Amino acid sequence: MATPIAGAAGKAPMKTLLAPYEKRFIQWLTPHFPRWIETWHLTLLTVPWCAGLIVFGFLAGTTGNLHWLWASSLMIFLQWFTDAFDGAIGRYKDTGLIKWGFYMDHLLDYVFTCSTLIGYALLAEGFSREIILLLVPVFGGYMVASFLGFGATGEFKITYLATGPTEIRIWFIIINTVLIFCGTKWILPLLLWILAVSMGILCILTFRTQKYLWKLDMEIKRQQTMEHK
Repeated sequence: MATPIAGAAGKAPMKTLLAPYEKRFIQWLTPHFPRWIETWHLTLLTVPWCAGLIVFGFLAGTTGNLHWLWASSLMIFLQWFTDAFDGAIGRYKDTGLIKWGFYMDHLLDYVFTCSTLIGYALLAEGFSREIILLLVPVFGGYMVASFLGFGATGEFKITYLATGPTEIRIWFIIINTVLIFCGTKWILPLLLWILAVSMGILCILTFRTQKYLWKLDMEIKRQQTMEHK
């Protein structure tokens, strides 16, 4: 790209069921935050939330007490809250940490994803644990695809199939709740299907993206050929 885009200026609109309500809630609450809270405080709070996910997953697995997953769900909720408001606080206060915020926010989003899956892996044993750990690079692949697509097109897309980060967190909390009341045996046979479906959707999205980029390249080439005639 000839002209780098600052931060996430090219961020695509969030097209999910909850996005409009989430946006209104963020706009309403942002001015009411304490004045001493800064954007970097909220961004860096993802670190203790991630540590909590691993610790509580470990405790749930080693003690056999799945009620520790309530604490894991709390970590997921708190990470959503701080992640939802860090950028809003920065814009409201005109902090200016656009590039730092983009880099750290999305790097820690990846750390959060890994920590969530590691927490689940600590509940499982043997082949089931290996399948969960294989989900780490697959879920990371979605993030890599978003960043590479942003570099190629200038548009940063983080929602796919009407699903975004907020909806995924809700699914994690739902899974935790079901695990607490129903145990882990029900999900173990589904893990291979979850891995296969996740990989399949990633392949489809990758195919669609490369097809779109190929089309853009050919259009640019056609325009350049016309300009040189």
